[in-house]
Amino acid sequence: MALGSDFRRLWAAYAISEFGTGIGFGALPLVAVLVLDVPEFQVSLLAALGGLAGAVLALPLGPWIEHRRKRPVMIGADLARFVIMVSVPVAMLAGVLSYAQLCVVAVVQSVGTIAFTAASGTHLKALAGPDERDTANGRFEATFWTAYSAGPAIGGALTSWFGVAWTITADAVSFLLSAFGVRSLRTPEPAPPVREKARHRLAEITAGWRYIAGHSGLRLLFVNAQLFGGSMMAASPLLTVLMLRDLGFEPWQYGIAWGVPCLGGIVGALLVRPLTTRYGRRQVLLFAGVGRALWLWALAFMPAGAAGLILITTVEFVALLGSGVFNPAFATYRMTVTADGYLSRVIACWQITSRTVQPVCIALGGLLAAVTDVRVALLVCGLGVLASSALLPWRSRGRSAWPEQLTHAGQ
Repeated sequence: MALGSDFRRLWAAYAISEFGTGIGFGALPLVAVLVLDVPEFQVSLLAALGGLAGAVLALPLGPWIEHRRKRPVMIGADLARFVIMVSVPVAMLAGVLSYAQLCVVAVVQSVGTIAFTAASGTHLKALAGPDERDTANGRFEATFWTAYSAGPAIGGALTSWFGVAWTITADAVSFLLSAFGVRSLRTPEPAPPVREKARHRLAEITAGWRYIAGHSGLRLLFVNAQLFGGSMMAASPLLTVLMLRDLGFEPWQYGIAWGVPCLGGIVGALLVRPLTTRYGRRQVLLFAGVGRALWLWALAFMPAGAAGLILITTVEFVALLGSGVFNPAFATYRMTVTADGYLSRVIACWQITSRTVQPVCIALGGLLAAVTDVRVALLVCGLGVLASSALLPWRSRGRSAWPEQLTHAGQ
């Protein structure tokens, strides 16, 4: 089965949105610093608030999305993100921008992203047959890493040449174009699952987490994802401090250290289909899951100068190569083993948990660095990432967790 024209339209909409997000990466903190001149604590609070408050407000979204057609939800999420993002340059032009507005923007953007991701993940399952899901998810993953390789550099140039308002405008317009792309899909959307009667509201909200907890394969990978993602996100600002403040790297060197490794994510995403065909999904998840987690601790010993730049570029390239393989392979696995009536809720719960765990881990990493030093905190983060490898599916737990067609190469 070949991926059809509707998949290509959805892929194009995703690409536009991700490139816009890549261009606008870090734009809200820039506005807070350059336009409002807020203190460092408020800049950090802006990022944490977007994740935590957005996750809380998104709690009822899973059941709501599950029992509705997904395209209107995706379009609505895109339009909401367009309106809230474009309000920033409008307020700047009118001279009425405030820190409170930036907080609202961060929260609405977070909720919109969770809603869009939950709806689009379910809709992609309807557009791509079982034999094409690795290819589809691999293309999305390659697009993601391409956007985050080129986008921040383009955004930085836009900010330098024209000002941060234009960078945010570009991000906002990408959501509008994405909404038009989703609107252009032609294949009739499958009817949503019928809502079960007499279900308690709390039971509906927690159904995604209960589904994950009841599935041995998803349960392991869920805990793996939180430990890996939380430790990686905690390490990110620590690496920034280590490189720019302690080791004296230039900004262009910092850009190389983050931009070049994104090519590893692209390469990994292109390899996921042939690797899965040859070795089977479980083996690919094990190999890539270890490959992405094995190296971060070494950066706690990063030296200054060219040797340090080579070390971080190599470590990040290998780690993102593993992530580029792991992420789409896992997305296909989750899509395949989750019943249609639960997929939106499972994806939403996954997103909500990640957006809660990661800010907490970032705060703990900063606290540990303050109590000890940056290198010690970075080493602890690296060991946390490494420990996530123990939570991969090392033992097969039956066909319900690893259906036969997912574990045998070539099938």
